[in-house]
Amino acid sequence: MTDAYFVGKILDDVLRRVIEEVIARGQLIHPTKGDALEITGILLEISDPRARLSRTETRGRIFSALGELCWYLAGSNKADFISYYISEYEKLAEDGEIFGGYGPRLRDWKGVNQISNVIGTLKKPDSRQAVIQLFDALDLKEKHKDVPCTCTLQFMLRQGRLQLFANMRSNDIHWGLPHDVFCFTMLQEIVARSISAELGAYKHAVGSLHLYVKDAPPAKRFLKEGWQSTKSAMPSMPAGDPWPSIRVLLEAESAIRTKGSLDEAKLSGIDAYWVDLIRLLQVFAAQTKEHRDLAAIRGTREKISSAVYYPFLDRIIRKLEAQTG
Repeated sequence: MTDAYFVGKILDDVLRRVIEEVIARGQLIHPTKGDALEITGILLEISDPRARLSRTETRGRIFSALGELCWYLAGSNKADFISYYISEYEKLAEDGEIFGGYGPRLRDWKGVNQISNVIGTLKKPDSRQAVIQLFDALDLKEKHKDVPCTCTLQFMLRQGRLQLFANMRSNDIHWGLPHDVFCFTMLQEIVARSISAELGAYKHAVGSLHLYVKDAPPAKRFLKEGWQSTKSAMPSMPAGDPWPSIRVLLEAESAIRTKGSLDEAKLSGIDAYWVDLIRLLQVFAAQTKEHRDLAAIRGTREKISSAVYYPFLDRIIRKLEAQTG
């Protein structure tokens, strides 16, 4: 019998348990994107949502996850934006856009800023209506290359802690799940700070949780890496309204991605937490094939204040050192 409830303190705890379950008991299905092993009706829970980063060699994808978060927060569904971080999105583009992109659905869906909407709703004690809808009935009316895998995000404030319940119609363990957990728990913390609440648990319900057969070898390598340190949580987001700092983050992201440079003076007015995220975006730009600037990466690493990011940076440095001899 397949387990249906997986609980862990950190992302890697949950990833390990659910991959083992899918490989051992998953049923073979044949969806349009390729054969996959599937388990159904699954609930995942991460008790420390700040432990949203996989620390393993095969699953540590902080740069692409951070890029995807910026794509969401910017309200964008532009294909060139997200394919800069995740090239697979190029295959899903329709007229230069990703039809199922979450950005417009979060920030301006049918004239509603859904993030602002739930922040306002959560100011009512014990509300059960703070829901963001991402999958729409119209998504099935015509055929598209990409439609949302996420149905809803429900925020609940209880005993001063903000919980988040993500409801997924479909989730790919190897690629989708780590990115979704990162982006949604970051959004959870942004909303929590917006209403001066503490962070509660993150729960992730999935109709079809699957592993594509082609991704089984790297998934098995992940299992062989062994248990990771539980000291992998990101720092707490600074107290107070996060949106002024988010605007700086998004402006910096755009400048780094489109111009290859950043006005450092603009970083002076925001907390080190947000500066570190911008530094990570600088590192990502410096390690691309067009740049491969090892000196710049080393210099940026020295400017990052939180040691939790060092393993990701050191991995890139080791890789580039090996390539340059």
